[in-house]
Amino acid sequence: MELNLESFTAQALDEGFDEIVVREWAPDLEIDTHTHAFSVSAQVVRGEFWLTVEGQTRHLPEGASFRLARDVPHAERYGAQGATVWVARAN
Repeated sequence: MELNLESFTAQALDEGFDEIVVREWAPDLEIDTHTHAFSVSAQVVRGEFWLTVEGQTRHLPEGASFRLARDVPHAERYGAQGATVWVARAN
């Protein structure tokens, strides 16, 4: 299946996520450790970023996907081009 926002949304809703947002992140943005009150399934569609969870940093380039449970402390650092990320949330 071709990766597009429509198919990402359909799959996420089928999996029980209830909100879809398109996030545009600024170049070189760093977000200190924080949590979210929702679970996330996300797809990086432009740029790259690094996600740090429990002291482990994962590089997420364009095309990468990831999941994060609610209330998990994490930090984010975006690359020189910033990033666009499709995010499905389970509130």
